[in-house]
Amino acid sequence: MGTTARSLPRTRPVTADRSWRLRQRLLAAGRYALLIGFLVVFLVPFVWYASMALKTERQIAASPFGLPIPPAWDNLEQAWTLGRYSQYLPNTVVYAVAVIAGVCTFSCLSGYALARLTFPGRNLMFLLLLVGITVPFQSLMIPTYYLARDLNILGTRLGMIVPATAFGLSFGSFLMRAFFRGLPEEIADAARVDGGSEWRVFRDVMLPLARPGLATLATFSFLETWTAFLLPLVLVQRDELRPVSLGLLFFTGRYSSDRGLIAAGVMFTIVPIILVYIALQRKFIEGITAGALK
Repeated sequence: MGTTARSLPRTRPVTADRSWRLRQRLLAAGRYALLIGFLVVFLVPFVWYASMALKTERQIAASPFGLPIPPAWDNLEQAWTLGRYSQYLPNTVVYAVAVIAGVCTFSCLSGYALARLTFPGRNLMFLLLLVGITVPFQSLMIPTYYLARDLNILGTRLGMIVPATAFGLSFGSFLMRAFFRGLPEEIADAARVDGGSEWRVFRDVMLPLARPGLATLATFSFLETWTAFLLPLVLVQRDELRPVSLGLLFFTGRYSSDRGLIAAGVMFTIVPIILVYIALQRKFIEGITAGALK
């Protein structure tokens, strides 16, 4: 009896521990199942569109959701030629690099000034930047056209780069201001005590700490520039300077009923975006969550 009484307290914690571990495993399995479900929901449209890009119009009509058997590789070649992607892709890369450089540079300067410096009209300037975020491009399309014409940049590469950079500064300044405000003020004070000027404090101390914010801003700027449609349609009038987002215009009319050809053109447009996001996803997530980890 004494041995049995002494063994009971030992068996109960073991049983409770096993039950707790089982609950934790079930919760983990439920979380993974939920995440896999979301993954399937987001991947199915992309896989379906990719399979449609490798089908002929007859295959799509016979089996819209079936596999491309045999795959119509001619769709990719024909879409590449018809949509002039070999010419438009380099143009888009030039626009994206230039806009990202301009938006990140000027947004860092304005964001640091609005977050760390004290000068007359600072709050008013910040409010004007917030207004710039809310104004759609459609309401500024005509004034932007005439301004580009008066500056003699209409129909040139600068006609796309300068307005795209200007339209990205409102959100970029807002984002970088939030990041600079979240950095510890003691670090900047220590640099000033050591004799550093305000420019050196910004360049050597605060800017390296804001790299997650820069990565996030660069990702947003790339997505905005790569998918821009109205801006290049209005301002880039020369065909040899158009970006990839306008390549789908060549599928209207004669090829508007060929869904496989249109899907192939769409894949040429969205695949670079997916690849860039996969390459920068860790930095992008770090930038999004940096403010929450303060």
